[in-house]
Amino acid sequence: MGSSQQGGSFGDPQQISSDNVKGLCLALSSSLFIGSSFIIKKKGLQKAGASGLRAGAGGYSYLVEPLWWAGMITMVVGEIANFAAYAFAPAVLVTPLGALIIYYFCSAVLAHMILGEKLHIFGIVGCVLCVVGSTTIVLHAPQERQIESVKELWDLATEPAFLLYATLVIVAVVIIIVQYAPKYGQTHIITYVGVCSLVGSIGVMSVQALGIALKLTFSGTNQLLYPQTWVFAVVVVTCVFTQMNYLNKALDTFNTAVVSPIYYVMFTSLTILASVIMFKDWNGQTATQIITELCGFVTILSGTFLLHKTKDLVEVSSPSAFMRYPKYDEGGCSNQEGIPLKHRESMR
Repeated sequence: MGSSQQGGSFGDPQQISSDNVKGLCLALSSSLFIGSSFIIKKKGLQKAGASGLRAGAGGYSYLVEPLWWAGMITMVVGEIANFAAYAFAPAVLVTPLGALIIYYFCSAVLAHMILGEKLHIFGIVGCVLCVVGSTTIVLHAPQERQIESVKELWDLATEPAFLLYATLVIVAVVIIIVQYAPKYGQTHIITYVGVCSLVGSIGVMSVQALGIALKLTFSGTNQLLYPQTWVFAVVVVTCVFTQMNYLNKALDTFNTAVVSPIYYVMFTSLTILASVIMFKDWNGQTATQIITELCGFVTILSGTFLLHKTKDLVEVSSPSAFMRYPKYDEGGCSNQEGIPLKHRESMR
């Protein structure tokens, strides 16, 4: 088994982890690319919608729009960097930081600068809280466990504690998909988002294991010869496709502004829990360091809440007054995205 992980933080010069620094840089660059890709793709969709059938109305004119493809390429680059980040840093560091900046901070700031979407003063406070929380987590993140072989990763994944967690996740997902999704999927957002978050927590563990195996391979120790590497790869593919399927269902049925924060909170929380169980990220850390990391996470959640509660607010003439803009589609019609699909159909 690899050497035991030592508790440490970036605040302690004696225990700075170069791998954590690499993982942090990759996570930040990934967030910048993916956050930018959202804006570039949106510009491409707007441009394509002006000359053809909008994507929201079932059109595919964006497929011949170069700007949309530029956004897709930017996203692919970001996802590659995000994958590599898990090979160097623990999920406790990469997941909350990467997901936060991708979905909220980058999107909010870039949308304000490039798309001209207004960012309310409370939104700015939300961004600041997100940065403070992220910094707190970075400064107290545990160091990555030193792994010498994919067999060590397999041993970690097959320990009783993680097997119990994985079994509970699989059972819960099957029950939700078979019993609850057909009945409540269109009216209860937690149904689809719950499947995405539960499956995603297992997927991230497999991504991290596969990333470490590839890092070892590129450093001269070929891990592709071990069947465990390919098992992790199969789990990654299965989890990714399941997540994509049910996340698309959630986004198609409910308001994106509602789906995103709930998904972020559930996915990040479950991923941190899975990482703590499998990789024992908190072993060797003091209670103070662990509590500080949790406080950083709560600070991020507070900033996320502010960003989403004020995303449609704009200041009016009175300094203390504000109003909420209604959402409209490009054709000038009221957007009923916030209403569950079944309720929308009953209103027609």
